[in-house]
Amino acid sequence: MTVATQPDIKQAERPPVSQAIAKIALIGNPNSGKTSLFNQLTGLNQKVGNFPGVTVDKKTGISQLTSQLKAEIIDLPGTYSLYPKSLDERVITDLLYDPASKHFPDLVIVTADASNLKRNLLLFTQLADLQLPAVLALNMVDVAEQEGVKIDIDALQRELGVPIIPMNARKGIGVAALKIVMTQQLQATTKSFYSIPQELKPLLYVIKDRFDLQNEYLALQIAHHYKNLKFLNEEDVAWLDGHLEAAEFKSNTLQANETIARYTLINELLLDAVRVEKADKDEKFSNRLDQVLTHKIFGYLIFFVLLFLIFQAIFAWASYPMELIDEGVASLNGLIQRNFDGPLVDMLTEGIIAGLGGVLVFVPQIAILFAFIAILEETGYMARVTFMMDKIMRKFGLNGKSVVPLISGVACAVPAVMSARTIENWKDRMITIFVTPLMSCSARIPVYTVLIALVVPEKYYFGFMNLQGLVLMGLYLIGFLAAILSALLLKTILKARERSYFIMEFPTYKMPRWKNVGITIVEKVKAFVFEAGKVIVAVSIILWVLASYGPGDNFEEARQKALTEARVENLNEVQTENRIASHQLENSYAGIVGRSIEPVIRPLGYDWKIGIALLTSFAAREVFVGTMSTIYSIGEEENVSTIKNKLMTEKDANGDPFFTPARGFSLMIFYLFAMQCVSTLAIVRRETKSLMWPLAQLIYMSGLAYVMAFITYNIFS
Repeated sequence: MTVATQPDIKQAERPPVSQAIAKIALIGNPNSGKTSLFNQLTGLNQKVGNFPGVTVDKKTGISQLTSQLKAEIIDLPGTYSLYPKSLDERVITDLLYDPASKHFPDLVIVTADASNLKRNLLLFTQLADLQLPAVLALNMVDVAEQEGVKIDIDALQRELGVPIIPMNARKGIGVAALKIVMTQQLQATTKSFYSIPQELKPLLYVIKDRFDLQNEYLALQIAHHYKNLKFLNEEDVAWLDGHLEAAEFKSNTLQANETIARYTLINELLLDAVRVEKADKDEKFSNRLDQVLTHKIFGYLIFFVLLFLIFQAIFAWASYPMELIDEGVASLNGLIQRNFDGPLVDMLTEGIIAGLGGVLVFVPQIAILFAFIAILEETGYMARVTFMMDKIMRKFGLNGKSVVPLISGVACAVPAVMSARTIENWKDRMITIFVTPLMSCSARIPVYTVLIALVVPEKYYFGFMNLQGLVLMGLYLIGFLAAILSALLLKTILKARERSYFIMEFPTYKMPRWKNVGITIVEKVKAFVFEAGKVIVAVSIILWVLASYGPGDNFEEARQKALTEARVENLNEVQTENRIASHQLENSYAGIVGRSIEPVIRPLGYDWKIGIALLTSFAAREVFVGTMSTIYSIGEEENVSTIKNKLMTEKDANGDPFFTPARGFSLMIFYLFAMQCVSTLAIVRRETKSLMWPLAQLIYMSGLAYVMAFITYNIFS
């Protein structure tokens, strides 16, 4: 299959692209290769923001088209048509129906699955009738050929009136040709793919006049979607309400009729341009594989084994790079302390570097987790997991689409909560949003790792089963169990008459595109380090100040008391300095705050130092490790460099190790259940448009964490 010549398309009457960075929107059906194409065009030159006025992720990137010419690529949510079914899809109508917007694209690239053109062309014909300059990126041509689908690119190009670029986005084939077309000034096709009923013409005429529109189909789309278009003011909405009611405008009926008419036309278009040379009598490889991977028994066992391998790898593979990072941070601290002195040096080494070191050391584990998630998504297996879990989820008040937020919650609860927008049923969506934070996110990994290393021995069973990895997997499974049981509880409380349906399309199994996996790892790790780093630097500096100073003469009195004890006990110089540091920390501002909450947390086995960490980690869970590192780096011996060793040397009042299995498991359970993430609460508030839901989450999860941590501490004591 060769790249066809470009049809005779008129030049658009607008300034040349070279005068400014062109805005190019990337749109297509789910599983049409849109993400692969976006990664090919932008590489690592990507950033994630929000679309104006909403919390939907806006993924953009800069593509170098030529040595002098760049373009901004906007990756729009996947959709099957311009009639949105989810909140994510509505941003498409907001973007494409407002030509006056500064975000309005100069060009639209429509990705289409060559092996399923009929379904994919529905969206294209709608965009074409909006008279948007467009290019059709005909993706997966290799899959189409394997299935015996032959496409006459020249014929199809003449029928559609736009450039068509055959490609394999996963391998980068056709991307260079697409970039060449993107540099040209294209105008929309002059072909029309839908005849608007004559009885609607008077209504559409007044809408065009009211909003100064040139396109009749755009006027029709505004009539369909006006209640959800953010660029319309209240006066416009009221005006449309009146005119549509007077015209007896039946939106749902008209949408259904339009879709039928478009598919009828698409069938005619494809008669001459597409032919199937061999019948697909044998089961496809994907279908044969699905018989095993989605089996009602073996499917779940295979998924469980995959989870087991992932959590084993998180500990086994990450141990060596973690040790290198840990030793590097300790060496840097030691180098600075040996060559410099003063309060600022103390703040740098004991505050900032100690706090950041507690996060950087976990980068290998975060990278491994995201690598596995990316591979499962790239291969198409994650869609099967969603399908398998649907029957189970429905028993607990959820549905198959709830699995996506729950699995995404293993990475981060914020995008996971936002991904619940794909759930049309209000009740299912609210339950999913409420329970998703119970899934153990990547921010909990540093907490789990430190505590597991403290109280769980590094043992292997059968030569490969790591006990620490089993405990980590157990924590994730407890989180999932808590989520579905909480969903069952909410199911009985929330009342809704809506019935939910679960319809999805399985992508074919593919080998992972390693470039996409690599980009995912880099982007996620970068977000984890920098987003967590901002909070940790701020918290570490504040905490160091609070731990290094105290009110009035408290510090000097604590010093004199420590010196008296040292003389009585005949302590050496190093032991004396440690005793002074311990007394001063206890009498610092941080110590006073910790002491004030100690009575509340004492039943859980915690002391005032852990209390400080619990308070600071309400900003973000991962701050716990940085806080503990900062707290225990003040006054410790120089040869105690790593946070694990610092915590292992901590003693209780009787001189026994402070971090016993009872305290360690109690802390793990507390952090498993507790809602200690301000960002998640904020995003729940924005997604539900209610303060009730985040407050209910905070109260419920905090109470659950306290009760379960209390039970755990008493069981292991």
